[in-house]
Amino acid sequence: MDPIRFTKMHGAGNDFVVLDCIAQRVEMTPRLARAIADRHRGIGCDQILLVEAAPRAGVDFRYRIFNADGGEVEQCGNGARCFVRFVHDQGLTAERLIRVETRSGLIQPRLEDDGRVCVDMGSPVFDPVRVPFDAAGLQPAASPGGALLWPLDAAGRALQVVVVSMGNPHAVQVVADLDRAAVGEIGPLVEAHPRFPARVNAGFMQVLDRHRIRLRVYERGAGETLSCGTGACAAVVAGIACGLLDSPVEVSTRGGTLTIEWRGAQNPVLMTGPAVTVYRGEFEVAALLEAVAPTP
Repeated sequence: MDPIRFTKMHGAGNDFVVLDCIAQRVEMTPRLARAIADRHRGIGCDQILLVEAAPRAGVDFRYRIFNADGGEVEQCGNGARCFVRFVHDQGLTAERLIRVETRSGLIQPRLEDDGRVCVDMGSPVFDPVRVPFDAAGLQPAASPGGALLWPLDAAGRALQVVVVSMGNPHAVQVVADLDRAAVGEIGPLVEAHPRFPARVNAGFMQVLDRHRIRLRVYERGAGETLSCGTGACAAVVAGIACGLLDSPVEVSTRGGTLTIEWRGAQNPVLMTGPAVTVYRGEFEVAALLEAVAPTP
């Protein structure tokens, strides 16, 4: 089998291995995804992004995402920006606005004149059934803005979270001091909480003022990352719905800054931020799988 060509990219520190599955054949499996993502014996990344040909008329590309644990997921905002940068750099399209099909639906990212990428992430979903979130028997509290604050028990810790989907599930909580937040301890408990049947991304948000927040996210299947695009969208949506924020909002993560806009109700969430190419290379599938021990 010929070597697989790849591009290493990052969006605000959230890093990806991008594979052109139009120009080359790639048989992605959970084991191969874990091997690619292995930071010691593989290439190393938070997610693997697959660029595929349009599956139907009216769509430019298909976009698939695999987490570092090998699971395929619905959406990745930072990855969507890198996707746009990649297809332009590779000459796969000259269009500034493209229509991309994902596992969770259609997104429309746009390459801006300054090199940043703006992604129309669609409208947020608060319906627990659609997130999905098992709300049976829970009595949520109403925030000043009207958003529901759902009680969640995490190993004896009483949490209040806003539950929202941005194409993938998020549980956002407000913290007073992000530096002191127990992300590494609480994040895994929320991610694997039995009330989230598909697991969840756990967001920890500190509100600085009505247009600025700080954010850390413990991502489903990847652990805490330097940045999470859908997590930034979910946090801003939660903050606006709770009456704490006004659009637009600058989101500071450990990997960089994103700008999120949302006008409420059924309006789409717009995310703008950087997309950077780090290097290109190639790997042989058999050699990589041999180098990385299989998960027990």
